[in-house]
Amino acid sequence: MEKRHADLIAEQLEERIFDGTHSDGDRLDEVRLAEHFGVSRTPLREALQRLARSGLVELIPRRGAFVRQPGPVELLEMFEVMAEMEAACGRLAAKRISDAALAELHSANEKCQAAVSAQNTDDYYAENEKFHKIIYQEAGNGFLAKETGNLHRRLQPFRRQQLRFRGRMAQSMSEHKAILEALEAGDSEAAAHALRGHVAIQGEKFHSLMAGLKNAAE
Repeated sequence: MEKRHADLIAEQLEERIFDGTHSDGDRLDEVRLAEHFGVSRTPLREALQRLARSGLVELIPRRGAFVRQPGPVELLEMFEVMAEMEAACGRLAAKRISDAALAELHSANEKCQAAVSAQNTDDYYAENEKFHKIIYQEAGNGFLAKETGNLHRRLQPFRRQQLRFRGRMAQSMSEHKAILEALEAGDSEAAAHALRGHVAIQGEKFHSLMAGLKNAAE
């Protein structure tokens, strides 16, 4: 239960950082935040550690937790690497994925579609995470799956934020279908291409995300 509290608090703190309640460089007061969320400091500290792993918070010994918004170059570089790592997972998974895993991907996609219909970004993101993690595992390379999962966690708040852009959930859903078709066909290059394009943050998507970060910082 405490872990669930930590996850919920982390998500709410992400929102407060993105909407400007907490700006870049702000110190996050543990006592006040624990009172605000009505929890002990244990789940709050777990939440701050989660945000530190995603780069939204910097934990400084004996000083505390501080909001840290990544710059445009750093964020773009992380998404470029993420896109290539997911492409590698897709390329390998296309040749190694099991029928059971394909069925799990279909199930996750159906739940994603229901979330699109309900315009529920939180439900979509939860099922979207399952979709991607299945592909990481089915790549059949433990080191690649671990490193891709680590970067995925670091980029969680930014990937979640993208889903709020108008039309992005529906677009993401159509990309999922192309990814699944490529995996079912065993087409490594098509799977890699589809995943790379799905994750890459370019053009309008990148400008929209950076505008959101800039507004929050201001």
